[in-house]
Amino acid sequence: MFTAKDVMTLREMSGAGMMDCKKALVETDGNMEKALDYLREKSLADNKKKASRIAAEGIVESYIHLGGKIGVIVEVNCESDFVAATEGFHALAHDIAMHIAASKPTCVSKEEVNQDEIEHEKSILRAQALNDEKLKNKPAAIIDKMVEGRIEKYYKEVCLLEQPFVKDPDITVGQLVNLAIAKMGEKISVRRFVRYEMGEGLQKKQDNFAEEVAAMGQATK
Repeated sequence: MFTAKDVMTLREMSGAGMMDCKKALVETDGNMEKALDYLREKSLADNKKKASRIAAEGIVESYIHLGGKIGVIVEVNCESDFVAATEGFHALAHDIAMHIAASKPTCVSKEEVNQDEIEHEKSILRAQALNDEKLKNKPAAIIDKMVEGRIEKYYKEVCLLEQPFVKDPDITVGQLVNLAIAKMGEKISVRRFVRYEMGEGLQKKQDNFAEEVAAMGQATK
């Protein structure tokens, strides 16, 4: 039905443990594609269970961009001091700090965005749509869908977990954290962060430091 080599291949493709890979192949009669889906579904289910657990350990990671122009401090939590001390967890926290430096999020998640501001933004977007000659005769449902699409775009601009990960834009930072949860077997969360940029808010020539950090992240991928 399947061989030990198939188990190893699935492990390399999914990052899951050997026993989980073997079970996935058993459950799917050796079908590699279905086994991958099985592992993804299992990972999502396990992650939901872990989400209710308490993550009170972790580290505070810092990242200073070359030349000291941008600085980030981020707190990343997990459940045990054992995981907190692992190289993989430190690498995750470092990658998140580098991403924050590059992408300028203002909050961790959608839940932290002021909902009064969101509703205000929605009302402005609806008014703009109604004043647009190409849109004002469209059904209300279509206008609402367009407004929601723009709000989702806004979330991706300001929410850390919604942003495409700077070193791999095919996944979000939230998905990066979920992959780490599946690999390390513990609840992992980003609790808070601060980002400083030299001269921010002052009237002076601004260099695009964020683009420099993003380029560095791609280079180290």
